[in-house]
Amino acid sequence: MQDDPTPRKVFLFSGHMIDAPGRPKPRFPAACEPIAREAIQDILAQHGAGPDDVAISSGACGGDLLFAEAVLARGARLEIYLPFEPEEFARGSVDFAGEGWHARFEAACARADVHLMPRERPLAEGEDPYECVNLWMLEAAWRWGGGNVTFLCLWNGQGADGLGGTEDLMQKMRAKGGSSEWLDTRQLWQP
Repeated sequence: MQDDPTPRKVFLFSGHMIDAPGRPKPRFPAACEPIAREAIQDILAQHGAGPDDVAISSGACGGDLLFAEAVLARGARLEIYLPFEPEEFARGSVDFAGEGWHARFEAACARADVHLMPRERPLAEGEDPYECVNLWMLEAAWRWGGGNVTFLCLWNGQGADGLGGTEDLMQKMRAKGGSSEWLDTRQLWQP
């Protein structure tokens, strides 16, 4: 990774997953996927994302994969960071959404540089995999110095269901002083 040419821009992304069936309080209803897709495409267009850029995210259904598809369509280089082996990750963070999300996950991974925590950065005892993958993505984004990093998030502004959510990465990004663009789902989902 250190020998990579410096990209024009680095886009670091985090966002909500599509709601699992029966989620008590909706956060990203499946019906809102087209709205999220358009918002992500628009923000990337505003930044002129393209072949001279690097995009970094995880690979969950919802925001991550919508971002992955959008940056690949614009010709940017995609890096996907997973806290588990792909099959295990897909079982917990992709497959429950149905409607072809697993195929979309595999398609994005096939066109990305995929980094697997179990192989490249094993967890120490007591570490949370989701929190650690956020830190790993942030470090990867900052490897060229950080001045060209923009954090994009698809988020409702509320706390996460557990460690390592979008809020966690937003806080880490703010602590580093990087720029960010927040796609606020509370506004996006309004009719």
